[in-house]
Amino acid sequence: VFLLCLSLLFFSKAMSGSYMKSSITSIERHFDLPSSVAGIIDGGFEMGNLLVITAVSYFGARFHRPRIIAAGATLMGLGTLLIALPHFLMGRYDYQSHLYGEGPQWMCVPRGEQPSLSQEPTSGCQHKAQSSLWVLILVGNALRGIGESPITPLGISFLDDHARADNSAFYLGCVMTVGLIGPAVGFLVGSVCTKLFVDVGFVNMEEVTINPQDSRWVGAWWLGFLIAGGITLLTALPLWFFPASVPHEEELATAAAVVATVVDGKQSDLWLKDIYDSSVDFLPSLRCLMANPVYVCMLINYVMLMNAFMGFFTFKAKYLEEQFGETASRSNLIIG
Repeated sequence: VFLLCLSLLFFSKAMSGSYMKSSITSIERHFDLPSSVAGIIDGGFEMGNLLVITAVSYFGARFHRPRIIAAGATLMGLGTLLIALPHFLMGRYDYQSHLYGEGPQWMCVPRGEQPSLSQEPTSGCQHKAQSSLWVLILVGNALRGIGESPITPLGISFLDDHARADNSAFYLGCVMTVGLIGPAVGFLVGSVCTKLFVDVGFVNMEEVTINPQDSRWVGAWWLGFLIAGGITLLTALPLWFFPASVPHEEELATAAAVVATVVDGKQSDLWLKDIYDSSVDFLPSLRCLMANPVYVCMLINYVMLMNAFMGFFTFKAKYLEEQFGETASRSNLIIG
């Protein structure tokens, strides 16, 4: 059961991550955001993850790992749902006020003058966000990153510790395989959702006069986040009821646990002492790790790889839309 739950968590976090990238152009268009702000929103996941991943990996391994994973998954699910919240708080999308692709800069040229391609737009044509509710998307994405932090390190270590040596590699392969399906499903869901109008279910679709080929079209970007958040929350529920260790390990540790409890009198004292000892050893352990040249070189290599990959991956759909005239739906389908 733990293998199934962990596999589904890997699937849901990969799905929500790829769906975020598939919907970034729709979010950018809906809130009238510049690409720089859209990039910050997408990077919120990494920002949140970076804040806690080291501490969670180090301290979490010393406590009830399934419950820590469940708490992280619950937070990730709530963060995913929070991303969809701005759609329900802001008004209906007024596409008639958007003039993408119809030369908005020319509208600001004084009468009687010839427009110049090199001329900077006046202050009336500067690109400004229509609503500040996009901050909720950034916060939700950061919560996704914080919630995701215990899933990979603690989930993989728990599975490896409690699996037979000859089955461990097979179990890890199953988790990774299911996780690899997530990005493809995320882009396919993004392709379907961007075919739907952003206010589908709230307006009469017969009155909508634009189609996905129109540059003002905004797809139902919020719908996929409701799906991904629901899957994550449902998957997290069984993990709250898992024991801290499987029976065969408990049998090996029973004698030591009983003796320790009797000597100290209170289990809470042991728990506090464990936290203190772990805190004291944290910085020396980190210093020792960062002094390993092989490990540091691997970190630098991974950072450079992700730096090149993530920027390309995030704006690839937008590039296909603007350079090849593809719709958002078809761009996501091609990437997926």
